[in-house]
This record gives sequence, C-alpha cells and structure tokens, in this order.
Amino acid sequence: MQITKFSIPEIIFGRGALKYAALCAKRLGGEKPMVVSDPGLREAGWVSRLFDVLTSEGLQWCYYEDVVSNPRDTQVAHGALFYAEHKADVIIALGGGSPMDAAKGIAIVAGNGGRIHDYEGANRIHRPLPPMVFLPSTAGSGSDISQFAIITDTRRRLKMTIVSRTLVPNISIIDPVLLTTKPHHLVLAAAVDALAHAVESYVSIIASPFTEVQSLKAVEIIAKSLPRAAQEPSLPVLESLSIASTAAGMAFSNASLGADHALAHSLGGMFDVLHGEVHSVLLPAVMRFNAERALTKMAQIGKILTGKTWRNDRKAALAGIEWLENLFSSLGMKHRLRDLVPDSSHLPTVCRMASHDACLLTNPRPATWEDLLAICEEAW
Repeated sequence: MQITKFSIPEIIFGRGALKYAALCAKRLGGEKPMVVSDPGLREAGWVSRLFDVLTSEGLQWCYYEDVVSNPRDTQVAHGALFYAEHKADVIIALGGGSPMDAAKGIAIVAGNGGRIHDYEGANRIHRPLPPMVFLPSTAGSGSDISQFAIITDTRRRLKMTIVSRTLVPNISIIDPVLLTTKPHHLVLAAAVDALAHAVESYVSIIASPFTEVQSLKAVEIIAKSLPRAAQEPSLPVLESLSIASTAAGMAFSNASLGADHALAHSLGGMFDVLHGEVHSVLLPAVMRFNAERALTKMAQIGKILTGKTWRNDRKAALAGIEWLENLFSSLGMKHRLRDLVPDSSHLPTVCRMASHDACLLTNPRPATWEDLLAICEEAW
C-alpha cells in the first residue's frame, strides 16, 4: 500500500457539547477569543449562549459577524485587521461552512500576513495559525474537520480553494442541538453536501483504507437519515446526520474531492448560489461521468443506496445514481441546473474556471473544461 496520512482535529461530540467551548479555548492558551459567526446564529440565540459560556470561565471576547454565504476575500481582510486590533489570541467559529471558512481565512492572514489570495492552492501556508476551536451549526460542510478553506475572490468572481494541514482546527465541538434551529431546507442542503463529500472522497484517486471506511459509513447513514429528516427532523435524526457529516469530513479532508465540487465552487463564485443546492443538481451527472473509471466503487455506493444486490457492477452503479435522482426529486430539491443559473451562456466560463480547481486533480476520470461543460449540459 502507498504511504498515506490521515489528519483530523480533536473532536468533542454530543448533545450540549457547546458548554466546553471556553475550557477548550483556555486549554489552547486563549485569554481573549475572537468569535466568528453570522447574524442568523445570533438571531437564533446561539451566539449569546456561547458568550455566556465564555464569560462564565472568565474569558473576555470580541465578536465578528461580517460573514455571508460564500465568504468574501474582503471579509477575511477586515476580519484579520479586527483580530489584530482587538489583540485576540484564539479564534472560535460558530456556524456553518461560511463562518468556519471565513475564520480559517482570517487565521491564515493573521498568522502569515499578506492577502488571502497569496495562499490559493495547496501547501502555501508556512507559518503557524492562531489556535482554532470550531462549533458547526450544520451537518454538511465539514469545515470543522477539513484541511480546506473556500473563499470567494470578488474581483475574479470565483471561489479560491486553499488546502493546508494547518487549516485543520485544533478542536471541533459538534453539538447536534445546534441543528434544531436550522431552517428545514438548509438541513437538507447540508446533508446533500455531506453526501457529495462521501461519494467524491470514496472514488478519489488518493482515497485510502482510512478514508474509504468513513466515506461508506457516511453514505449509509445519510441514505437512511435524509428521508427521515425531510419528514421530521427530530434530534436523533439530526444527531445521525452530524455523525455522517463528521465521517464524510474525515474522508474528504484526507482524500479530497472531484468534479462535482470543482463545478460547485465555480458556480458559487460566479452566481453566489447556495453550495448545498448545487450537489442535488450536479452529483448524479458527475457520478455518471465517473462511473466507467470507478465502476467497482460506484457499484458499492449503489448497493448501499438501494439496499439491493445486482447482477453486475454497472447495474448497481446506475441504480444508485437513479436512486439519488429520485430521492432529490421526492424531497423537492432543485435537480436542474437551470433552476440555479439564469443563463446557460455563462456555463463555458464556469467550466473553464472549474478546470483549474484543485478538487479536479483527484477526480477518478480526467476532465477537460469541455467535459465539465457536457456534465452541465446534461444537468441543464
């Protein structure tokens, strides 16, 4: 077997785990945490709950919430100045993928200087980052586990992918109770994002036995829990989705992703679409594109999704893709690209940008921008 590595943060998982945020920050040497979150989490009451936890342990804190969906390079720059001006010494991110990725971007610039654009690509961060404690409020992005940060370049209108071992947070505190205040459609979109992480990491050309077991477990749990979450998102179901998201995060952080995420990053950068909604549109088409190059693995996914055995791998793989399409349709999720993109004339530009995305390097089937365009046209 080839030499491989497997990097994850310390993980604290369970209902009510948010109460350990201050102790974790102090254990990392923190005396003045910078909390990064967003207005939605503040309105839901979770930001004030975190402040209470920090205050109870004698910690002063500063708060930064200039974060939107698909966080911008400008917000990272402002956040890094905020961190320095307030003399913060640890970063606590509370939220979904956007606050967590923004927090990573802030940590990069705070610890290394320059502009966030200087670190686009893989392994360009050379100095330590401030300690990071992440509290995910969604079961999907995996940013609390991963070596990735996705930041929108506002000038080029694309999402920059930044990959580095230093981006793995020191501690991830996963409290499924945070999901109970999440809007229903965001719970489903996040779960589909986690499913895409699981599928793409499983068929990645750098997948290993350590990632494959996490990928398949995530597929299994999401296949069972997603339909239940659509009907009644009870706390046990949300807890299951949190477990699946964590497993998928472990997998894709170490095995990377593929064409689906490369396209999702470009679409998000150009059209500011909700990341989770892209996968219900593109994932089946990408799986068809990759099927011949990863037939045995796609067949394994198909068997898990359908719960059946099939005469051969091709039938199993195609049955799994069809099962996903039917599931997304039954849940009322977007399943045509035209529902997200107003004008197909922009697709060649989107695909040219996606062809340079780092995620495409580990796709099981090499893809040119023309191949990506064909995938988009199939999904249109």
